[in-house]
Amino acid sequence: MLAETICSAVSAAGLGIAAVTAWRRRFLAATRIAAYSLVPIALVLTGIVDWVAGIAFKPSVWLGFGLLAVAWLLFMTTRTIERRGGGTRKERRAAARAAQGEAVAPAASAPSLGAGHQGTGAQPKAKSRQQSAAPGEDFSDIEAILKKHGI
Repeated sequence: MLAETICSAVSAAGLGIAAVTAWRRRFLAATRIAAYSLVPIALVLTGIVDWVAGIAFKPSVWLGFGLLAVAWLLFMTTRTIERRGGGTRKERRAAARAAQGEAVAPAASAPSLGAGHQGTGAQPKAKSRQQSAAPGEDFSDIEAILKKHGI
């Protein structure tokens, strides 16, 4: 009820200012002022003012907006962490395994990290790779690429 009264008063004041502006022979400005002054009363008549007032004064509505904000914040935080961290847990584990495998050359019997570093887990992996690979299979992927290009 109070919102409708305020909107009606604002519209009446705006129309009064528009009339004074038109009396001063500034018809274009008066028309604009009249258009702006009709907006509040139009909002009252369409029911938008009641709807907005109902939303503004209900705590459950503000709680809903707060929960939406928290959900959005959590979503954006996880997206940021995912971009910085390198993806999902499976992707990080695969990258860690690949990084461990790169420390030992395919035909080496010891890690290629330096003379002073002795890796305990890398040496058996290198021996198993040597045993499983046949002598002619080291360059099979390169040969396939060359054959594909006709070389």
